Amino acid sequence: MPRISEFYGIFIYMYFQDHGPAHFHAIYGETEAQVEIETGRFRRGRLPPSAQRLVLDWLRLHRIELLDNWRRAQAGLPLNPIPPLE
Repeated sequence: MPRISEFYGIFIYMYFQDHGPAHFHAIYGETEAQVEIETGRFRRGRLPPSAQRLVLDWLRLHRIELLDNWRRAQAGLPLNPIPPLE
């Protein structure tokens, strides 16, 4: 599972050929959540509220890059790193 970004102790991963809808995995400490790229909905798991806000801010900034990486992951192609939240 390639790491595509990291910021404020939050690690963002995406699996190759994962099931839809398009999503990524956010890990913060002992918590993990799957976040839908299109809607920002937390599908599974949870993060502390402050980490959740940071992940959603980052998602809004990088939705196009995330969707491109989702397509690449589905095709088994290398994923591109995405800049962290600053």
